[in-house]
Amino acid sequence: MKGRIVICNYCGTPADFVDSSVVYHGHSFGMIYLCPRCGAYVGVHKGSDKPLGRLANSELRNWKKAAHAAFDPLWKYGPYRGRRNEAYRWLSEKMGTPIESTHIGMFDVDQCRKVVRIMREERNQLWET
Repeated sequence: MKGRIVICNYCGTPADFVDSSVVYHGHSFGMIYLCPRCGAYVGVHKGSDKPLGRLANSELRNWKKAAHAAFDPLWKYGPYRGRRNEAYRWLSEKMGTPIESTHIGMFDVDQCRKVVRIMREERNQLWET
């Protein structure tokens, strides 16, 4: 599989479609798009060349982890248990973003911060229902 043309959102360089072992010290977790210039990368959907979101530098990867840690319990164990799409629909309404573009993989740092803030503010009310 050759990969798609994916342009780095940081430096404008076309990303390479490579095995993730190049960023995970020899451990492969599948294919990624890696910017050869600035090192930003993103994984792909298993068995495809479709990016999971946007290329991310270290700061954005850290904020995505924080956003997932705050949001994922909502659909894994909370009131939207087993209903991930409905949880993202709820998040879309809270963030004021179209559902098609409401996914942590697509978010920038500010949007990830907003997810963390929303989840902190809504936590008690969500788990009471």
